[in-house]
Amino acid sequence: MTVGHRLMEAGEHELALKAYLRGAGETGINADVLSAIGSANLALGRLGQAEKILNRALELDPNFVPAINNLGVVLMEQGKSGEARVLFQKAFALDSGETDSIRENLMLAIAQSKANVYDPDQQQEKGGFRLVRQEKGKFVLLSDL
Repeated sequence: MTVGHRLMEAGEHELALKAYLRGAGETGINADVLSAIGSANLALGRLGQAEKILNRALELDPNFVPAINNLGVVLMEQGKSGEARVLFQKAFALDSGETDSIRENLMLAIAQSKANVYDPDQQQEKGGFRLVRQEKGKFVLLSDL
C-alpha cells in the first residue's frame, strides 16, 4: 500500500492501481484498500469504476473519511454538486475540519451548489421559457411561442 501511495504522489496512477491491487492480495479487502483503488481509478478518470469501489468501501466502513471525500470528488466531477456537498460535510465533520483538502472541497461544493440556484437575471435563450415573478411567492412560466 505504501508503494501505491508514493506512486500516486508521483502521478503514476496506473502503476499505483497495480500496487494497490497487489496490496489487496496481501492484506485482503478492507475500506482502506478499496478507497485507495477507488482513488487511483478517480485519478485515471474512470469515474464509474471509482464510484462503485468507493461505495463498496463505505459499505465496509461508513465513516472512512478518505473514501467519503473521494466519493464526493467523483460526484463533483459528474456534476452532482448537491450530493457531493453532503459527503464533504460529513467528511469535514468526521475529520474535525483538520484536513485542508476536505475543507477546500466543501467550499467548492457549496459555491457550485449556490451557482446552480435559479438566477432571475440569467440570459434567456431565444424560443425558451422564462420564469417571471408576479408577486411574493408566485411565479409564472412564460414561453416565446
